[in-house]
Amino acid sequence: MCDDELIPPRADLTEQEWLRIGPRAPTGGPPPRTTGRVPGYVGRRALLGTAMAGAALAVLPTGAGTAAAAPRSGGPVDSFPFPEHPNGKGEFAVLITGDAGTGDDAQYAVAAAARDVCRTEGVGLAVGLGDNLYENGPESDHDAEFQDKFEKPNAGIDVPWLMVLGNHDCSGLIPGSGGDPSRGDREVLYATRSRRWYMPARYYSVPLPAARPLVEFFVLDTIPWSSYVVQLDPYYHWNGAYMREQRAWLDGALRASRARWKVVLSHHPYLNNGKHGSAGAYDGFTVGNYTSGVHLKDLYEQVVCGRTDLILSGHDHTLQVLQPTARTGGTRQVVCGASAKTGDGRAHFDHPAAWQDFAAHGFMVLKASAARLTVDAYTVDVPTRRATLAHRTHSTRPVAAAARTAATA
Repeated sequence: MCDDELIPPRADLTEQEWLRIGPRAPTGGPPPRTTGRVPGYVGRRALLGTAMAGAALAVLPTGAGTAAAAPRSGGPVDSFPFPEHPNGKGEFAVLITGDAGTGDDAQYAVAAAARDVCRTEGVGLAVGLGDNLYENGPESDHDAEFQDKFEKPNAGIDVPWLMVLGNHDCSGLIPGSGGDPSRGDREVLYATRSRRWYMPARYYSVPLPAARPLVEFFVLDTIPWSSYVVQLDPYYHWNGAYMREQRAWLDGALRASRARWKVVLSHHPYLNNGKHGSAGAYDGFTVGNYTSGVHLKDLYEQVVCGRTDLILSGHDHTLQVLQPTARTGGTRQVVCGASAKTGDGRAHFDHPAAWQDFAAHGFMVLKASAARLTVDAYTVDVPTRRATLAHRTHSTRPVAAAARTAATA
């Protein structure tokens, strides 16, 4: 979601209820700034037209496979290989992008700047933190938008990309609503067509290197917990089979992991100083089972915090490196959602931060070695396509190790 997108007038409406009520129109003054490809205000009549068109689209069956996964070797396409050894600096370097899939100039500029940094840092893996194809996600697994909004912008960053589902990738009748999770299955299928795009399931894990992992990534599908509308398919209800299975999988996968560093990749953040706010109170909503993200908050607090070193998220179009606190059990929240769109230039909340920028485009690079886990945050000047290292944060002790020490003290 961003300045040019809609937020429901009340929490936990169905899409049809939202369409009937309609958003409040702007009253006076200039129209709101837009950075994407939809107008700042879409009236009820236009939305109903979108709904009629959307209703005619075929969707994939629900309940597509969801499982843990290891880095691929071979497959339907000649995929870029996962790194099995650290780079020349003794690190596994990973490019982090988020909310990138516009196909606009800003996306191309950020990707060009990232390409230069990837060469310098010896990046062997990349991450896309969701909203991979604005505004509604793909119409099929061979939609031309995969080329225009992913392959072409990222040409030259020739590494596997761990892809995360975002609310725009799973839109129903309303762009960005997250109201049709089954659309994400098309992105899973696209992984069989692309050398870069890695998404073996809707949620999965990737240890790096595969044999004796130093770092392990746990990719979540947060959409059904945090959609802007009520999920109509019982399989994707907040307490339905899909979410229960995913929660059990994550708990078991974290327990079984022997990696020194553990990193959760998700679209929706746990904590966030940008305008969308934090889980449990997204966009000011604190009621209902969906819009507020209250059940995602529970997952983070009960399964993730204190067991992982980082939560890397997008959704808010900002760059934030927040501080680990007692509330997070030492886990650090990082928000990296400014790879094509930007925020409104100001902080809306006051969670402790090591560094944050609410106006710039940018990306990050995660570097893992036995000695430390490093997050480098880069801002990008779009006209010149140049990146500037704006902040660097180090962690030298894994959260899980600190928790074990505290438990035995």
